[in-house]
Amino acid sequence: MEVFSGLKIQYDSGLVTARLAIQGSEMAVPASQMWTVASYVLGQKLKGRKRYPLVLMLEPLFRCNLACAGCGKIQYPAHILKRELTPEECFRAVDECGAPMVSIPGGEPLMHTQIEKIVEGLVTRKKYIYLCTNALLLKEKLHLFTPSKYLTFSVHVDGEREHHDFSVCREGGFDLAINGVREALKRGFRVTTNTTLFDGADPKSVRAFFDEMMELGVEGMMLSPGYSYDKAPDQQHFLGRARTRRMFNAILSNRKDGWVFNQSPLFLEFLMGKRDYPCTPWGMPTYNIFGWQKPCYLLQDGYADTFAELMEATAWHNYGTESGNPKCANCMVHSGYEASAVNDTFGSLGSFFATVRATFSHRYANPDALAALNEPVVPVHARNPLVQLQVHSSPAEETRA
Repeated sequence: MEVFSGLKIQYDSGLVTARLAIQGSEMAVPASQMWTVASYVLGQKLKGRKRYPLVLMLEPLFRCNLACAGCGKIQYPAHILKRELTPEECFRAVDECGAPMVSIPGGEPLMHTQIEKIVEGLVTRKKYIYLCTNALLLKEKLHLFTPSKYLTFSVHVDGEREHHDFSVCREGGFDLAINGVREALKRGFRVTTNTTLFDGADPKSVRAFFDEMMELGVEGMMLSPGYSYDKAPDQQHFLGRARTRRMFNAILSNRKDGWVFNQSPLFLEFLMGKRDYPCTPWGMPTYNIFGWQKPCYLLQDGYADTFAELMEATAWHNYGTESGNPKCANCMVHSGYEASAVNDTFGSLGSFFATVRATFSHRYANPDALAALNEPVVPVHARNPLVQLQVHSSPAEETRA
């Protein structure tokens, strides 16, 4: 942690976040986490490494207790959904990768039969863990875990009640998730939210959702546009880049002081259309039951046996919007671009102070964006019935430019 003009420069991480807090104010994450992440990134820079992992995406299973319309992670046959990584396999991957943070998505990690052993082993290794969960099982599973500065439950909540229930294709899903959040906070756990936004999201409703989550007491919030998985049952409501920028500009301009985001402020500016970045998929490598996934968390173009092979043998130039790859054309997801923003932050003094400026001047007053909040929006859930989707083995492929 550094001190600059009476301000604490905090390297907060829901992924990796650089943010400011007035001297003496309450910190959003432990100082040890800020220091660990900042020193790690600066160390990679000093070693001259152009490609390095920031967060390991560790998927110990694909099985889930939801079948969300926009998900491409659970569309596998039953024998694949039954498989799990062992704790030992998880530890080997974590040690091999070396990233200071580990995100545990899925599937639903709380359905893993040994999830508490995986978390315990990662805490012993002093890794900062973000266990991603829909929180349907959170209350009944909390007894398996011990509150720790190394463990955060990152709860998937996609907006206010009606929108969230539509997004996860389950009525009552929002209330179950919020009850889990309340119980976790009550027991002293760190809790953040993770929100994926699709076409049809109402910016005004999203902003009201931010108010609700901060009032609930979560540590911070994460945002990302949805990625158009080939396997996702619903291919109609993924956002193109222009619509993504317009929507996030309306949501994130004219911010309220109480909102806290566990993300790089430059990444949020990227979503708003104020910055442009190349994709850095190696920043958040993925390990799952098939091995090291090429090239990223979102695409499946083969697997490597080792982390070194993933880094050395992947044709990285074939990915990202700049590559012309149609599968990457509309992607602005945090797993590809937040690492880009963090790399930019530590790339030069100018970029560092741009991050400081973006964090300190965080309101982004914008009359046009304010007016856009009053434009009529027909939410997806208002024109489509909410149904519980079944898992399909071979959905149609569609790529939109």
